Amino acid sequence: MKSSERNFARRMDLTSLQLFVAVCELGSIGRAAEREFIAASAVSKRLSELEAAVGTQLLYRHTRGVDLTPAGESLLHHARSVLFSLEKMQGELSEYADGVRGHVRVHASISAIVQFLPEDLGAFIRAHDQVKIDLEEHLSGEVIRAVQEGAADLGICNAAAGFGELQALPYRRDRLVLIVPRGHRLAGSRGVSYAETLDFDQVGLHSTSSIYVALRQAADAAGRTIKLRIHVTSLDAMCRMIHNGLGVGVMPERAFELIHGVGELESVRLLDPWAERELHMVARDFSSLPVTARLLVEHLQLQPSQQQRLAA
Repeated sequence: MKSSERNFARRMDLTSLQLFVAVCELGSIGRAAEREFIAASAVSKRLSELEAAVGTQLLYRHTRGVDLTPAGESLLHHARSVLFSLEKMQGELSEYADGVRGHVRVHASISAIVQFLPEDLGAFIRAHDQVKIDLEEHLSGEVIRAVQEGAADLGICNAAAGFGELQALPYRRDRLVLIVPRGHRLAGSRGVSYAETLDFDQVGLHSTSSIYVALRQAADAAGRTIKLRIHVTSLDAMCRMIHNGLGVGVMPERAFELIHGVGELESVRLLDPWAERELHMVARDFSSLPVTARLLVEHLQLQPSQQQRLAA
């Protein structure tokens, strides 16, 4: 950290930031003082000191209350982020006092969560019962962004998302298949290219999901467009829509095997090379992860290979 950055950090006062946020939220120094159980003159003094510390005006003061200057709007955004991080830090540290000896934040794609992570994380927790894992489901691109921004220690997503400057390790492989209603013209086929499905209405995942992006690229390459009937946000919802005649859809094969009881459906192998995918673990720097996060990475790398096998 540069000397100027250290000096700025020392000039920042957390209590003043909290009071500044309160004033912004309530639009009044008086109301903020009442909520925070402090004299209005003391709040005003804190705000003046804060403006002196940052070297610019943060609030327009008038008889009805206060309004934010452009600099004030910027500080409010950063102040909320700092205070939120402190709350998270307090929560995590209190868990150590309660006996939790580690805390790993994981963001993963729906494909990883449905197909592999329940068993893998369950086995890890059974071996390390005092480690807490916070797991959130996100689109692959959002997983990458969360790891880049430090909102997650570890990400698990599809390789097609692109990893930027993040480090990546292989996790699992999966295969995409076409899901059709029983009795559909393509049911029972030994395999089809995705281009052959474009004559039919389609049920798609979120427009920015890695699966839908791959489908759109394949359609573009074939000089066709996808006849999309509906976007859904989950794989079981996709199965229900297909069962009720809204179209055909594409999902990971293992995911379909786990949830195929939703409706009278069949899977058909996609012959396109992109239908075979790799899921990766991503981190900013695996070597600098907390000990518990490194233990989880090692565990995920050592899982049995049965679930990685692709159907013949």
